[in-house]
Amino acid sequence: MLWFIFTLTVITFLDRLAISASMPEIARAFSFTPEQKGLVFSAFSIAYAAFEIPSGWLGDRFGARLALTRIVLWWSAFTSLTGAAIGFRSLVVIRFLFGAGEAGAFPNVARAISRWFGPTEQGRAISVSFLGLATGSALASPLIFSLLEWQPWRWVFVELGVIGALWAIAWHRWFRDEPEEHPAISSTELAEIRRGRESTTAPDSHRIEWRKMLASRNMVLICLMYFAYGYGIFFYMTWLPTYLIEGRSFSIGSTKWLAALPWVISLPSYLFGGWLTDRLARRAGGLKLARCGVGITGYLLSALLLVMVAQVANNQLAALLLALALCAQTLTACAAWAVCLDVGRRSAGVVTGLMNTVGNVGGALAPVVVGQAVGRYHSWSLPFYVMAGLFICGAIIWAFVDPERTVLD
Repeated sequence: MLWFIFTLTVITFLDRLAISASMPEIARAFSFTPEQKGLVFSAFSIAYAAFEIPSGWLGDRFGARLALTRIVLWWSAFTSLTGAAIGFRSLVVIRFLFGAGEAGAFPNVARAISRWFGPTEQGRAISVSFLGLATGSALASPLIFSLLEWQPWRWVFVELGVIGALWAIAWHRWFRDEPEEHPAISSTELAEIRRGRESTTAPDSHRIEWRKMLASRNMVLICLMYFAYGYGIFFYMTWLPTYLIEGRSFSIGSTKWLAALPWVISLPSYLFGGWLTDRLARRAGGLKLARCGVGITGYLLSALLLVMVAQVANNQLAALLLALALCAQTLTACAAWAVCLDVGRRSAGVVTGLMNTVGNVGGALAPVVVGQAVGRYHSWSLPFYVMAGLFICGAIIWAFVDPERTVLD
């Protein structure tokens, strides 16, 4: 189960970041301005945000097996079609449809985890998914830049799409929505999974209580907290290679590895974040410190490091500080997704989808804001001050989240 989750998230972020690593060459081919680059990057996030909740609901309604099969096949098709773009407008449309297809991937991963792991193991299981995220992201720049050295950028996207389609076929053949439905599971393992969980004998309700959910103070706080996360992470997913080349004057050869550095450094952070939040949940006797304490710490550290990036003149030091800032930010990821399972229960797909929708609204704004700052104001420092300010606000919001109170209470 964990290997499927890990490989899925590797493929997910390898496909997402392929456009980032390829953008210098694509921009030269189509003569894109900084503002146009920002819009291309944002097209994915806009669609992802729009379709995240419906795709999360489909997982709650039909199960993660069918939902993830559909999601991966869709996004793989449009990953391949990215190579057929003929200009700015066609690329924006293709990236929008790519985002629409990929929407719901993580909520359905979270739903699968909620069915296959007990409450005190879910943080670590989510860590594995984020470990795949960091691995795929770390592989993207070295792999894509290397492939671009000996083949056109269009073929890179075709090849990535084929990999995703193969994963979808294997997932549909192996996975079952409930552990007891899998022929290879033992009664001992099933008892371990069920320990500490609410009974799953009652049928899931597919009715979404939107009024209660949207009126929930907890739900609003979680979404606002995650807006900052989505805004910050999408800088690294979109503008990072361009920033290193244009903003810090690194060569393409250096950028290939420096763009991977933040994700490599974040690998232990993703793992440690899940382990830490589970350990605190067991030792502290409650979820408040386990989730919110980790979230506040990560956001404040990231804000401090981003301010230093904006002010430092040494390019090598700036690249290192930027990598450490992502490491601090990603420490909070497992806590954020685990708190959705805490407060969402059987509506975990919709709750995580709603949180991730707002996060992707932030993700849609980030590339546009950076494009405007660079194109209109010729500033690479302003984007980092904006990110730091959002993380400070996010840390304050984290303090008021209550993991012990469900969104339907």
